[in-house]
Amino acid sequence: MTTLVSEETHFDSEPRPIWPAMLNGMRCRCPRCGKGRLLHSYLKVNDRCSECGEEFFHHRADDLPPYVAIMIVGHILVTIMFHMETIGAGSPFVYLAVFVPLSIIMPLAMLPSIKGAVVGLQWSRRMHGFAGAGRMESKPELTQ
Repeated sequence: MTTLVSEETHFDSEPRPIWPAMLNGMRCRCPRCGKGRLLHSYLKVNDRCSECGEEFFHHRADDLPPYVAIMIVGHILVTIMFHMETIGAGSPFVYLAVFVPLSIIMPLAMLPSIKGAVVGLQWSRRMHGFAGAGRMESKPELTQ
């Protein structure tokens, strides 16, 4: 007979609420304690929290933060452009002088917070090694 091993036997019992973890990450703080620094440079994640010792070296934020930043900035700038075209205030010089620098600066300013939120999301959902030391981090196994 094949039975499904319960996930609770493989994960620690510490509750990990998603929103506090992501908000701590957006502040570039440890998703677990909210005190230690998550990043040690612009986008480099610390190997572990200096306050609680939580390990971060196994995170896999990869390309999600730039995609999210581009989506947010694109929606903001396109909305402003449409509004400017509707009221007739858009000249090519305005687009070059305002929107090109904004389209570069805005995503760069958002990236550390978005990366922190992604790491916080991964920590709260126990993804990519955040399941705990020596514990299973993927789907439950089938045992016979």
